[in-house]
Amino acid sequence: MIIKTVAATLLAIATSSIFLLFSPTPKSFYHSLFISSSLSDNASISNHLHTLTRRPHVAGQEANAEAAAYVLSIFTSSSIKTHIAPYPVALTYPVSRSLTLTPSPQEPQSQINFNLQQEIYDGDPFADVAHEVLPTFHAFAKSGTVTAPVVYVNYGSLEDYEVLKQMGVNVSGSIVLARYGKIYRGSIVQTAYEAGAVGVLVYTDRKDYGGGGGEEKWFPDGKWLPPSGVQVGTVYNGLGDPTTPGWASSEEGERLSDDEVEKAGDVPLIPSLPVSAADGETILRAIGGQVANDDWQGSEDAPTYRVGPGPGIVHLSYTGKQVIGTIENVIGVIEGTEEPDRFVILGNHRDAWTFGAVDPNSGTAALLEIAQRLGKLQKRGWKPRRTIVLCNWDAEEYGLIGSTEWVEENRQMLASRAIAYLNVDSAVYGPGFWASATPQLDELLKQATQQVQDPDNSSQTLYQSWVGSSSSPTINRLGSGESDFAAFVQHVGIPAADMAFGKGYPVYHSMYDDFIWMQKFGDPMFQRHVAVASLWGLVALWLADAEFLPFNYHSYALELQRHMKDLEDELPDKNINLAPLFKSIEELKKAATKINSQREEIEQHKSWQFIGKNGHFKVRELNDRLMMAERAFTDQDGLLGRSWYKHLIYGPSKHDDYGSKSFPGIDEAIEKAKSLKTAESWKLVQHEVWRVARAVRHASQIINGELT
Repeated sequence: MIIKTVAATLLAIATSSIFLLFSPTPKSFYHSLFISSSLSDNASISNHLHTLTRRPHVAGQEANAEAAAYVLSIFTSSSIKTHIAPYPVALTYPVSRSLTLTPSPQEPQSQINFNLQQEIYDGDPFADVAHEVLPTFHAFAKSGTVTAPVVYVNYGSLEDYEVLKQMGVNVSGSIVLARYGKIYRGSIVQTAYEAGAVGVLVYTDRKDYGGGGGEEKWFPDGKWLPPSGVQVGTVYNGLGDPTTPGWASSEEGERLSDDEVEKAGDVPLIPSLPVSAADGETILRAIGGQVANDDWQGSEDAPTYRVGPGPGIVHLSYTGKQVIGTIENVIGVIEGTEEPDRFVILGNHRDAWTFGAVDPNSGTAALLEIAQRLGKLQKRGWKPRRTIVLCNWDAEEYGLIGSTEWVEENRQMLASRAIAYLNVDSAVYGPGFWASATPQLDELLKQATQQVQDPDNSSQTLYQSWVGSSSSPTINRLGSGESDFAAFVQHVGIPAADMAFGKGYPVYHSMYDDFIWMQKFGDPMFQRHVAVASLWGLVALWLADAEFLPFNYHSYALELQRHMKDLEDELPDKNINLAPLFKSIEELKKAATKINSQREEIEQHKSWQFIGKNGHFKVRELNDRLMMAERAFTDQDGLLGRSWYKHLIYGPSKHDDYGSKSFPGIDEAIEKAKSLKTAESWKLVQHEVWRVARAVRHASQIINGELT
């Protein structure tokens, strides 16, 4: 008996020794190595950014194809299997523009012709390619010629038009002048059209982008936008190719006609132009009428803003051309060894309106840094458990076209296999980290930021600087149409996150968004770029390699409860029954607690050294429930009047594509009911409450993993 016991003990020791001798390097070792200084390289990131931003590279043009080739070469040299996914899509370019101001109809000889040019600064190292910058324009703007008195409409929001209405100012038949800064420019044009305007001018006010006057200096001496700087951009209010709404563009596939696109309602029906701060102020000096409110005024040394209409009259002419051009998404794939059919996707877009040093190529440079680090990990023996997909999107600036076409083409596969989508648009605008996410990723982001050093203070972690003096960091939500996460979250229902340093920057979408601006003001040492690459990649590694998906739906339930409080405040004494939604959120909370307990139970009762098929199945089945729960928040009918948007928890504001709304369907129904004041309209609010309640209940059923 003693001999048998000794023999068994020796066998156990030998078996353990053999296991330790041949056990693979733990994934945590590679994760720590990924964020270590030995693998990170700010000089390499700087070089990537300089290469990508040597020329303006608008979607559909040769320079952007060259940038795609550069991205492909870096992916390939990092041992990542890479291909180009091209799409023929509708793109627009300017043909001609003119803008004339007659300050007073009684003095036609005082007419001012604007040159609409952004000035090259002294010593500009990119002066030799400045002619490649497209003339300032709005993508998808309506071609046309209009002449009308001007009305100043502040930021052009629905609330601003309500103020004008109360002042007795009639916008109908006028050209409106709006300053950019509060809502999406496409929403500015659409709201103006609905108010009866015949044309729109959007300018960048010095108060917002020029430093506010005083001692502040503009670029290249300071960070602020020069007086001639113009913020260009799209005014398309949809996502993806407007000629293929809801399906991927292809060479011989179905495509809407121009008339059908206009009838769909997402392209503008009146002409518009972006103009500089200097031109905007010149026009403002020609506007009379009532003095605008204090919060509508400009910087201290600006003229007094009045609302008009007139007496200044503007003649606006714009002609654009629409082409079917080829865009190129660059897709790199590192196949998983254990679960190759589960995808962790990282994405950033490449195309820019001009040089794009901040938007978007600070993010592209970070993505290339991640690719190179992952290549180095592979050489040291690391292989991901799940497949990692690196995506470099095209034509984002026109309306998230590249990512949307890809998602629409791969919708079913993504719906059944995508774990999460991790987006970085512009990685660095300046100091100050922020993040947005679907709520089940909140805790993961908090934990990951505790592992990455703050690039602006080496004595603390990124998490500590993010939290600041608060008890917990603020994590925004992903309901807007602001970047490439939109199709993943709002169309398919895939968990997602977005992150960056800084929020907004003065030279946005102008020709001054170049490498020199980044080098002098955005990130002189490129350490913020390094930090974004470290965090972005680390979150991807955790999602790709973790045995159990690090999702926490308890966070989701708590967030929904907070949204419910806001909804209650918006619905006093309206006789809307919110009990179904309250109940479904409580069910989600219980389901989240249950699946967390199930995960702990599996961990406690399985031997990780000698796991059997049943153990593997239990892990996989539990992970599938975590992965699929977000899909349940979508509804096949989508939002009322905006069926492409399927997500009932998060979606864009109807009046601001950059605005994120919680319960967007309920929100729109409430707005309509308050306007119509009919029993039928309030009945629609109740219907939307029921729709959301059902979606939340379906998510709970998926998390529980049981049929009713």
